[in-house]
Parts: sequence; structure tokens; C-alpha cells
Amino acid sequence: MAGTTLPTPLYGLYQEQIGFSELMVTVVFAVYAIAVITALLVAGNYSDVVGRRPVLLAAMGFSAASACCFLLETGLPLLFAGRLLSGCAAGLLSGAATAAVIELAAPGKKARAAFAATAANMGGLGCGPLLSGLLAEYAPWPLHLVFWVHLGLIAVACVLTWLLPETVEKPRRWPRLSPQGISVPPGVKGVFVPASVAAFAGFALLGLFTAVAPSFVARTLDVHNLAVSGAVVFSVFLASTIGQSLTPKVGAVRALPVGCGVLVVGLLLVASSLLAESLPLLVLGALVGGTGQGLAFRAALTLVSGAAPPDHRGGTISAFFVVAYAGISLPVVGVGALAMGLGLRTAGLVFAGCVTVIAACAGAYAALHPPVRG
Repeated sequence: MAGTTLPTPLYGLYQEQIGFSELMVTVVFAVYAIAVITALLVAGNYSDVVGRRPVLLAAMGFSAASACCFLLETGLPLLFAGRLLSGCAAGLLSGAATAAVIELAAPGKKARAAFAATAANMGGLGCGPLLSGLLAEYAPWPLHLVFWVHLGLIAVACVLTWLLPETVEKPRRWPRLSPQGISVPPGVKGVFVPASVAAFAGFALLGLFTAVAPSFVARTLDVHNLAVSGAVVFSVFLASTIGQSLTPKVGAVRALPVGCGVLVVGLLLVASSLLAESLPLLVLGALVGGTGQGLAFRAALTLVSGAAPPDHRGGTISAFFVVAYAGISLPVVGVGALAMGLGLRTAGLVFAGCVTVIAACAGAYAALHPPVRG
């Protein structure tokens, strides 16, 4: 998952080297999200049939191919190809890895396993920009070294994945793909709808920080240290992981509306940072908003995975991530388009206002209609 966000602090360098607009930055980012969604729709339930381990190894292969595209990058085509392959890796990994971690857990440890899975998702996404920002700022070969490091990490992950036991009983050997679209068992829909809308709003905040925050830090705040840009993005994912750790204390059903409420406060702080052109306010907004996102995200995933029947768990979780990744892509492209005419700050304010409304509605609905496991 760290590999999917490695380019985040580097987009400014790519802009200088290749020459493209802020809109193109968000389009490059959206290509990744579209690939994630496509992989989830086409193969989201594949690990339920063929087994978790083969799908995880395939995801590692796509991730390695993505790193190679960035190492060979000479222009936009390979940049797009790298993001496309990275999205395929994340799409295959999200549902299969989450299901595998939960299934590998001993009885009575499922809640801790769910936290491990979501923390790996958010923690990996946060470590990517932190790692690339530090290496790009303080080490040689700013556009290449981090991807060599990533290839080494992938090799280690492949060995560990190969040693894992298979959790799917009687897996079939490479059956044909049977695209499921967004398929949710009827008994899960009462949980799925409020949970997925909350995930949409939370991932929209993550998308804003991943795609646009480094440009805002450099152009509006005049901070050009890539390590600082990476650390700002890392802060929202760090806070998300902390928020996830608090979910069991609050309770999954209660954490869903509470997380949405905290997310709204974080979005208001982000909007204030844009108005005041303040880096401390931006970081505070990232920490508060990320905490709310983490609370709501783990609660939503816990409720959805707990309600899903075992033979449809991978597919149901994948459908949940489809909605989440729609939140990380569609609003961000809108910010890029608005930034062309209105400027980055105004576009960010419009974005913050729209996502605040969505998060507030999701939180109010979850509070008034507590999700009941199907």
C-alpha cells in the first residue's frame, strides 16, 4: 500500500521535468483510483474462489511493475502506466488482504485482526509519501531511489506471503473471472449503505491530501521541502491509524456517527487553513480529520465484514472499497478542474464544503438509524 502513494511528494518534480498542469496531477491520481475500482469490480470476489495467496502475489507483481514504470519514466505515458498498475495492485490487495488477515486470526482475535488490516491499509498509504519525501529531499536520485527501495520491500512481502497458509477451503485453480460489479448480499445492505457513505467522505479527505496538499504547501505556503510535504500527508494517515485504534473503545455502531462528526471538524479546520494560509492549521486539520476518518472507517469495515457471510466476504469488502475509492478519486478531479479557473485555494474551499455536507449527512443518518448486522 505504501507503493501507491510514493509519487505524492514527487509530483512537483515531475511537473518541472515533464511540464503539466495541476489538473493533470489530479488526473494522474484519478487514473490510479479508476484502476483500483476496476480491479475491485472485475476481480473483487476472485480471492473467494481461487484463494487469498495467489491474488496477493498477483498484487505484488503489479506493484513491482508499477515501480519499474517510474524507474523508466520519460514522460506522461509511463507515469500513467505506473499509476494504472499501482491501482490494479491496490484493488486486488484491498479486499483479499483484509479478508485474509481476519481469517488468519485466532478465535476471539478477529477485532484485533480487523485493526491490523485497516492499520496496514492506512499506515502503508501514509508511509509512502513520508518515505519518498525524505529520500527525495535528503538522498541522491530523488525520482529513482525510493522505487528501488520499494522493489526491495516487495520482494520481502512476496516471501512472507508465500509462507502464509491458505484460508479459503478448496480453492479452485485459476477459474475464469466472473465480474460481480457491486454485489452486496441482501442481509448486509442495511449496514453497507451508511458505512460506505461514511467511507466515501473519509476517503475524499485522504484524496485531497494525497493529490493536492503538496501543491498547496509549495505554492500557497511557499514551503518547498519535500520531506515537509511528505510529513503533512503522512500526518492524516497517522491520525487515521490512531482513530482506528480508538474504535473498539467507542464501539463500532457508535464510532460511525462519532467519526463522521470528528471528520466534519477536521474539514472545517482544513478550510480555515486555506483561508488563513496557515501550515499549522492544515496539519491540525489533517490530524483531526484523519482521526475522524479512522474512527468511521474501521467501524464501517468492522460492521460490513462482520455482517457478510464467509463465502461472500471478499466480494462484499471489495464492494465497500469501490465506494471508498470513488470518494478518493471523483472529488479530487473536481478540485483539479476548479483549480484551473478559480485557483487552488478556492477549489479547496469548495471541496471542503461539499465533503463536509456528505460527512454530516452520513453521520446524522448513522446516529438516527444505527446499523444493525444483517
